[in-house]
Amino acid sequence: MLNRLDQDRITEAVTRAEEGTAGEIICVLASEVSHYPEVALAYGAIAALVIPPIALTLGVHPLAMAADAGVWMAAQSGALEGEFNLGLGLYAAAQALLFIAVFLILEIPPVRRALTPAVLKRHRVEHAAKQQFASIAARAAGSETGVLIFVALDDRQVQILADQGIHDKVGDVVWNKAVAAIGAAMKAGHDPTRGIVEAIGLCGAALKEHYPEASPHPQVFSNRPVEI
Repeated sequence: MLNRLDQDRITEAVTRAEEGTAGEIICVLASEVSHYPEVALAYGAIAALVIPPIALTLGVHPLAMAADAGVWMAAQSGALEGEFNLGLGLYAAAQALLFIAVFLILEIPPVRRALTPAVLKRHRVEHAAKQQFASIAARAAGSETGVLIFVALDDRQVQILADQGIHDKVGDVVWNKAVAAIGAAMKAGHDPTRGIVEAIGLCGAALKEHYPEASPHPQVFSNRPVEI
């Protein structure tokens, strides 16, 4: 996801941020936290249910199209039931084709990412971040000064989670600023690492203010970013 230079920039930023504090900052980077299978299914179903009736309203008649194609001719059948069944079959076939076409288009990653609702991305990234935080907390029993910066690069979503002790003292203001810094860098599309480094500095300043290092403490986690 990141080249070696960007990884080194983040590592150096974490090292600087942790100087003079008993806290630790962990950066976890993900590309896309979910395949979002429901997005392709939902758009396919919507297309299949909505487009055919709109087409009928606009004057697209499947029976007339079938007759033009030589599939069915009104002059060759006077049976209303056969006419109805054929129309229903053509309608169902159109729905199936629309569903398959839209589903396959949404399976293209850039298209799927562009059409996935931001609220769904945010929910999935938040869930992934909480799982990572729980795993980290399990390896640092007794810590109240850990901060996780979780960045989903392809989803362009950020979550910052902190142990309860530091969160109670810092509140949401610093975390929101850090999230905004990364979000702005990702939105610009040029250098997301710059935003991550800025966010690390903000979190480090909060840790130094509220949890200054009284004595040397063991390094529990690596300062290098973790890519998943």
